[in-house]
Amino acid sequence: MMKEENTRKTWPEVRQSLFRMVSVGIVDIPINQAYDVISTAALLVNLVASIANTFQSVHILYGPVLEMIEAVTVAFFAIDYVLRVVTAKCLYPDDREGISILRYMFSFAGIIDLLSFFPYYLPFFFPAGAAVFRMFRVARIMRLFRINAYYDSLNVITEVLVSKKQQLLSSIYIIMILMMGSSLCMYSLEHEAQPDVFSNAFSGIWWSASTLLTVGYGDIYPVTTLGQFFGIVISFLGVGMVAIPTGIISAGFVEQYSRLKRLGDYGMDEDIEFVELLVKPKDKWVGKRIGDLGLPKSALVIVVIRGKETIIARSDIILQPNDVLVLGAANHRSDHPVNLKEIKLEKEHPWTGQKIRDLDISRQTIIVSIKRNGRFRIPHGDMTLMEADRIYLYTKVKIHIAEPGEE
Repeated sequence: MMKEENTRKTWPEVRQSLFRMVSVGIVDIPINQAYDVISTAALLVNLVASIANTFQSVHILYGPVLEMIEAVTVAFFAIDYVLRVVTAKCLYPDDREGISILRYMFSFAGIIDLLSFFPYYLPFFFPAGAAVFRMFRVARIMRLFRINAYYDSLNVITEVLVSKKQQLLSSIYIIMILMMGSSLCMYSLEHEAQPDVFSNAFSGIWWSASTLLTVGYGDIYPVTTLGQFFGIVISFLGVGMVAIPTGIISAGFVEQYSRLKRLGDYGMDEDIEFVELLVKPKDKWVGKRIGDLGLPKSALVIVVIRGKETIIARSDIILQPNDVLVLGAANHRSDHPVNLKEIKLEKEHPWTGQKIRDLDISRQTIIVSIKRNGRFRIPHGDMTLMEADRIYLYTKVKIHIAEPGEE
């Protein structure tokens, strides 16, 4: 009976396990990986069923089946939302329970998660608004952005747009000003010649938009000499306006991939590599002192993880069942991928002074521990990294560094 009580998890531990399960990209245990697969499959199946249901012939033959698929997948979205609300405290650990829940519910991801299932159930209570509620179901497609977490190449797109949002907004602002100005000018030049086409100051917006954005449908065009000359000028400006956001996004891609490459350079240049080892109850190391393990001179025990406690390894520490040992060994530059990497932050390192949640880090890489002033700390999103911190990374893939002369 005592053993069963000791193995029973507390609510914070259960909530942390649920949080790791619903968090995209955490695949440390099979259930977390399975949940990611099920979540992605449910979303894709739901979208395929919704599109197929718009075809009359398909609806007649398979309507009930498609409706059942939608009902099951929407129920899954509702359960997923509840789990994310329950685990919001883990997402925002520095906030109080209620504040963390509100932060998630009113975040972009929280609103999309709510709209992915809530409009489906509203017609049961308000039948008159069924058509309007059906329109909000389109928000489910926004959940596809979560798939970015599985693929770094897709995730770079989102990160570039977020990092360059100020520059992109500035370019859009300039385009809007030119659009309004060209519309007013074209109205002044063309109103008398084409009163039905350029009937007011805003009637030229369609023309200016299609011209500045280099679409040029040709349904509205100037007929006066001055209007045609002005149209040529606007067309030239439109080429430059389109080039501005294109250049910003292109530069963002180059910068982002350079940062990922720099992360690989820092991770591969270390002389020590690490591995985690679980001490099972029947292992011969149970009950032995670390100093008596007889490890090679090139290997040493760095820390011992015992439950929630991280212990700096000393020779007199006696190992217990289920201890996790972090072993360090000299890097012999083999071609086999490893699980743990160590990065020491220097003053010029791009991570120094940044919060963990803002790092440009691969979705396949997880920060598992941070050593600061001789003490190991559990990382969280709001933690700011400092110079001389030692970052321990778990990575699923080996980052290849090109040798000199290699293309």
